[in-house]
Amino acid sequence: MSSAQIDMTEILGRGIGRREFIEGAAISIAATYGGLLAAGGALAGRKDFRRDTVTVVCFIRYQIDPFQRDGFAQYAANWGRIIPRCGGHLIGYFLPHEGTNDIAWGLIGFDSLASYEAYRGRLRSDPAARENFAMAQSKRLVLREERTFLEVVDGTFELPAKLA
Repeated sequence: MSSAQIDMTEILGRGIGRREFIEGAAISIAATYGGLLAAGGALAGRKDFRRDTVTVVCFIRYQIDPFQRDGFAQYAANWGRIIPRCGGHLIGYFLPHEGTNDIAWGLIGFDSLASYEAYRGRLRSDPAARENFAMAQSKRLVLREERTFLEVVDGTFELPAKLA
């Protein structure tokens, strides 16, 4: 086994539960994916996105109806227009690809918790945001939602891949 491969028996033997492992992997994947975008194009071209302004990430864990995956994808795509307009730095929404089919994630960056609170106020007054919330509620796309606020570790956010 190479040093890049993960020995699952070693990780699980340390008492890390399946949920904690999956959430940690999702954060790692999201950070890597976001880093590639910032390095290669989509986020790098946005004037409102600067990696030095993101110090707090709102990590949203959704339990979704797996039979309404396409509906949740539309809900997430709608946030792609709304979140930046309301002041959030959208890192991305992620749907399940393999394995558990009812857990999705959204990651939004802010420069502080105060910025997050101001953003929430703007969301409440934004007609498109209210419409998106109402659509998800009426279709019961989201069965449960959890928010965790993560602090960015200096020197680890938005680093591009460096292949030898």
